[in-house]
Amino acid sequence: MFRNDVPITPELVRQHGLTPDEYERFRALVGREPTLTELGIVSAMWNEHCSYKSSRKHLRGLPTSAPWVIQGPGENAGVIDIGDGLACVFKMESHNHPSFIEPYQGAATGVGGILRDVFTMGARPIAALNALRFGSPDHPRTRHLVSGVVAGVGGYGNSFGVPTVGGLVGFHRRYDGNILVNAMAVGLARTDAIFYAAATGVGNPIVYLGSKTGRDGIHGATMASAEFDDASESKRPTVQVGDPFAEKLLLEACLELMASGAVIAIQDMGAAGLTCSAVEMGAKGDLGVELHLENVPTREEGMTPYEMMLSESQERMLMVLKPGLEAEAEAIFVKWGLDFAVIGHTTDTLRFVIKHNGETVADLPIKELGDEAPLYDRPHIANTHQPVIAAASVEASLPNAEALKRLIGSPELASKRWVYEQYDHFILGNTVQKPGGDAAIVRIEDGPKGLAISTDVTPRYCEADPVEGGRQAVAEAWRNITAVGGRPLAITDNLNFGNPEKPEVMGQLVGCLKGIGEACLALDFPVVSGNVSLYNETNGIGILPTPTIGGVGVMDDVERHATIALKREGDVLVLIGRTEGWLGQSLYLAEIAGREEGAPPPVDLAVERRNGDFVRSLIVSGIADTVHDLSDGGLAVGLAEMAIAGGIGAALPAAPDGVPAHAYLFGEDQGRYLISVPAEAAADLLYSASAQGIDAATVGIVGGDALVLPGEETISVAELKAAHEGWFPAYMASQPAAPAA
Repeated sequence: MFRNDVPITPELVRQHGLTPDEYERFRALVGREPTLTELGIVSAMWNEHCSYKSSRKHLRGLPTSAPWVIQGPGENAGVIDIGDGLACVFKMESHNHPSFIEPYQGAATGVGGILRDVFTMGARPIAALNALRFGSPDHPRTRHLVSGVVAGVGGYGNSFGVPTVGGLVGFHRRYDGNILVNAMAVGLARTDAIFYAAATGVGNPIVYLGSKTGRDGIHGATMASAEFDDASESKRPTVQVGDPFAEKLLLEACLELMASGAVIAIQDMGAAGLTCSAVEMGAKGDLGVELHLENVPTREEGMTPYEMMLSESQERMLMVLKPGLEAEAEAIFVKWGLDFAVIGHTTDTLRFVIKHNGETVADLPIKELGDEAPLYDRPHIANTHQPVIAAASVEASLPNAEALKRLIGSPELASKRWVYEQYDHFILGNTVQKPGGDAAIVRIEDGPKGLAISTDVTPRYCEADPVEGGRQAVAEAWRNITAVGGRPLAITDNLNFGNPEKPEVMGQLVGCLKGIGEACLALDFPVVSGNVSLYNETNGIGILPTPTIGGVGVMDDVERHATIALKREGDVLVLIGRTEGWLGQSLYLAEIAGREEGAPPPVDLAVERRNGDFVRSLIVSGIADTVHDLSDGGLAVGLAEMAIAGGIGAALPAAPDGVPAHAYLFGEDQGRYLISVPAEAAADLLYSASAQGIDAATVGIVGGDALVLPGEETISVAELKAAHEGWFPAYMASQPAAPAA
C-alpha cells in the first residue's frame, strides 16, 4: 500500500533535476504517480552523473579490449593482466563540484571514493594519482581552493596509507568558477580473485557494511549533473564528509571477508549511495532486490526512507553473501569495529522494492531504472579549426634565455613541489620514482616488476581542435610511460566538459572521443574504465574541454628505468622526433606573445608508436638512463627541467636550418624525446634510428653549470632552478584574499 504524503509537483520534479519529459517517461514506466522516495531514486539513477545520458552513445566507440584486458568499462574499475597471476585494477573519477564548494572534504572524499572503487574489485590499493585544474592565480578564490584541495588529497591519502605518486596541477581563467579534481587509484589483485557487482542466486542476503548512514551528500550526484551559479555555496550540505581511518578498516575487513569465500557480489556506495549500489547489483545479475530500511545503521535520528536511499555518506559497502555465512561475515566486521547489518535479500521478481517499518515506499522495475534511462543524441557541431601559425610569423619579443626563465617559472610550468611534498609518496615502500618525472614507478610486491603510471591532458589543444587534442592526450600519456621504460597497456579517462546541451560543447566531447579512440587503437592502449563529468560551467562560462587520461604500463625490471635528470658531464644530447617549430597553441605563444590561438601540433600516431618503441628499447637495454618526453614548452623547457633535476648544465649550439631559434627551442612538435647518452653510444644509437626510419639527431653536450642556447645566450642552472622552484611557494605564501562566496 503506497502512501503519497508529499504531492509531486512540477517544481519538485525540477528540483530533482528531471525535465518534464523525463518525469512523464518515468510516470509511464511505473504506471502511476510515484512516491517521493521513488522520485528521489529515479532522479539519482537518471541524472547525468549516473546514467551518462548525453555521452553513452559516443562512449560505445572507444576501443576497450585487448588480450590483457580482464574487465573493461562497466564495473567499479578496469582490470588488466600484468602477468605472474597478478592483475592491475584502476580507475579515475571526478569530484569537481563538491571540491569547489568545500575544497577539503570535496577532494578528500574524491580520493576515498576512487580507493573504494579499486578495493571493491578485490584489489589492495598501491598508488594514488590526481589531476587538478584551478582558475587564474590572480582570481580571489584560487589560492583558497588550491590550499583546501591539496590538503584534502593529502589528508585522506596519507591517513589511509596509500602513496600519492603522481599527478598534474594546471591553472587557467576558464576554471575560475569550476575547478577540476580528478582522482585515480591503482591496486593489485590475483587474476583468479576478482570480485564483481552482479548479484546471483535468489533469496541471498544483502548486507550493509562499513560506516553509519547520515544526511551528508544527499543529492550529491544530482548536484554533479548541474551547472553552478552564484548560489552554489548553498549546495554545501550536499558535500560528503570523509573518514580515511574508517576506510582503512573497511579495506581490511572487505579483503578478509573476500578471502573467506562468503562474498557473491560487492558494490561500494558512491554516487547516489544505497540507491545506485543496490540497483546495479540486482540489474547486472538479472535479479530483483528487496530492502528493509529500518535495519540500515544510521547516525542521525528520524532519517526518512528518502534520506537513507539518497545519502552519500562515505566508507560504506553493499554485499550479497552466500546464505548461512552471515555470522562469520559479521564477526569479521565486528572485529574491525564496523557496522554490519542484513538489510534485504535478492528476489526473482526483477523489482526494486523498498520497505520501511512494514510499509512499501518504493516498488520499481529494476532493469528499467538503468536500461530505460534517457539516452540523448544531442546536437553537436564540429569546432572550427584554427589556422596554422607559421613560426616565422611569431616575433621573438624576448631574448630566448629570458623567455625560458619566464616560462619555467610560469604557473603552468613551475615546479609543483609545494603540492606533492604534502603527499606521502613513499608509504608502503614500493615507490621507485616519486612525483616530478614523466611517470611514477611503483614496484610490484618484491619486484623486479613494476608499474609506470601517469595522468595527462592538454586542454588548450582540445579546445582548438578536439580530435587532435584527444589524440594528443592519449599519446602524451603513452609517451610519459614510455619515457621511464614502461610498456603502456591501458588507460582510464575522466572526461570533463561543460554543458552538453550546447552544440559547441557537445561537439568538443564528440571530437575528443573520436581522437581518443583513434589514438587508443593505433597505440594498442585500450580504455578499461573512466568517468564523464559534464555541466562544468558557472553562469554560462564553461571550462576548457579536459579529457584527462590516466595511463598504466608494466615494467619487467624497475631497476632498468630512466629519469629526467642529467647525470654525466660529456654526455651527448640526442633528440628523437622531427622538429618543425610548431608554435600554435604553445605556452610560448600564450606566455611570451600573449596569444592563445592557432591550430595545435598534429599527432602522427604511427610516428608516435615507432619513436616510443625505439626509446623504450634503449631504456630496457640499458643504453639510455636519462630520457624526457617533450611537450609543454618544447625542447628548451624540457632540457631546463633535466638540468634542474640533475644540477648540470648543457649546450645547444644551433637551431637547424630553416627553423627560427625561438621556434626550435619552444615549439611543441609531438612525438619527441630528449635523451642523454654517453658519447661512445651516440653513433650506434643514431645508426640504429636511421635504419628504422626514425628521426634522430645530436643537438648538444651535457656539462657546466649553465644552459647555453643558440646564439651563445647563457643562463645558469641555479637561476633557472630559482625561477622554477620559487613561484608556487611564493604564491601560496602571499597574502590570501578572502574566499569569494
